[in-house]
Amino acid sequence: MSDPVEVRILDREYLVACQPQERDGLVAAATFLDARMRELRGGNKMAGVDRIAVLTALNLAHELMQLKRGSGDEERELTLSLRDLHRKLDGLIDSVSR
Repeated sequence: MSDPVEVRILDREYLVACQPQERDGLVAAATFLDARMRELRGGNKMAGVDRIAVLTALNLAHELMQLKRGSGDEERELTLSLRDLHRKLDGLIDSVSR
């Protein structure tokens, strides 16, 4: 069953339905988002909330894409390293068994 959870972002209150076990994660995400939006807004209190929300979403999407791309690179490096280790182990086993 979903329960409404009240979160506050840029001094506006929002009710969001979520499962009880997801409540802490939702509150943490809202707090994170609020901090990022305040950071982007800076001292300009007149900036529109819609504009701040879109720019923050773009920044977060960009960061997420970089992380995904980075983990893909790490995965490829790991695969190559493992393949190299396999080759070395196979060579070592072959030389020991002779």
